[in-house]
Amino acid sequence: MYKKTKLENGLRIITNKLSGTASATVLVLVGAGSRYETTEQRGLSHFLEHMFFKGAKKYKDTKEVSEAIDSVGGEFNAFTGKEYAGYYVKVGVENVEIACDVLSDMMIHATFKQEEIEKERGVILEEYNMYQDTPMYQIGWDFERLIFGDQPLGWDQIGTKEVIGKVMNKDFVDYNKQLYTPENTIIAVVGNIDEEKILEMVKKYFVMTDGKKAFEFLPVKKMDGEKIFLREKKTEQAHVAIGFPGYDEMHKDHWALKVLSVILGGNMSSRMFLGVREAKGLAYYIHTTTDDYMDAGAIVTNAGVDLKRIDDAVSGIIEEYRKLRDEGVLEPELQKAKSYVKGKMVLSLEDSEEFAHLLGKYELLHNDAKSPEEIAKAVDAVTIDDVMRVAKDLFKAEKMKICVIGPYDDKARFEKLMGGL
Repeated sequence: MYKKTKLENGLRIITNKLSGTASATVLVLVGAGSRYETTEQRGLSHFLEHMFFKGAKKYKDTKEVSEAIDSVGGEFNAFTGKEYAGYYVKVGVENVEIACDVLSDMMIHATFKQEEIEKERGVILEEYNMYQDTPMYQIGWDFERLIFGDQPLGWDQIGTKEVIGKVMNKDFVDYNKQLYTPENTIIAVVGNIDEEKILEMVKKYFVMTDGKKAFEFLPVKKMDGEKIFLREKKTEQAHVAIGFPGYDEMHKDHWALKVLSVILGGNMSSRMFLGVREAKGLAYYIHTTTDDYMDAGAIVTNAGVDLKRIDDAVSGIIEEYRKLRDEGVLEPELQKAKSYVKGKMVLSLEDSEEFAHLLGKYELLHNDAKSPEEIAKAVDAVTIDDVMRVAKDLFKAEKMKICVIGPYDDKARFEKLMGGL
């Protein structure tokens, strides 16, 4: 069972001992994702993530940061989501102190030198170009923009070229001071650790200046905008995303929707995979997932399909939504999906980084870390009635959204196909 400690300055430390591993992960999560940005700051959260690796007080540049972790065979990385950013080091358990040393130096003493900012602009612009040239990434961002509209939750984390090209040292210093504060930070340490020693170690290294989080992100505004978005692009394969607004992460039917998404397209024995890919040969990849945020969500099926058979593929995906809503779910199907959700969680939590992320995320966003046992219990409680209530509530023609990347410019073509629901 995890342990939680809250220091006087508000910093929360979560520890969890995993006996069956020789590794440990130190993860820092901060409520500083892209939802906190304004139009003039789009991409600043992600850019800042990069800048923390550019050197600080003890480890003065990227070379010294990376060598410190490489020298013990560790892994380190970072990510920027919409509601939080994360930084982690995974090492053999005997090297946890090195992980704390490197991460604390990066996070507390970063200087954001202007010459490093100038160099990193080019790196991030190339990352931007990579996503633009990778429809499998871009289709997801296009769909969220369609669902959530022109507001922070609908923006992608990479930002705009304009902002990437002009942010300066002061922008990073101010943003860091506003959000990277003790009470807006979680440090999660998971692995084969001595929890008392780790707690003292974290206290020793993560000595953070007192300060309060300057602002919260704005609640999502209800959007009733366009139903179809086409990104006209010459491609060898069409990429489609078809889905509906979903539920926020604390909604009573959150886990029912998760189970429903698995039944629809969560694995190779799901309805979308067997019905659209295997039976009809209409797609190469196809999967259904949910996006879950504090005050909003979505369910979406993504697929890569034959350019000439896109109408059949879109109709096939919509038909699977309709059949589940109108014809129901069988008990064996439900049980298989629930077992899949729990089984994938068990497998992922063999990785100390995944376990740290799970505990840290719930603590940061909801002030209540959740154990795998609590999650499994919530999944077990899902019934057929729950799944059907969700399907009938969400799978409505007026709620459907479709995104397409490919050589198409005729929205009317896809509007006709939406009638199949």
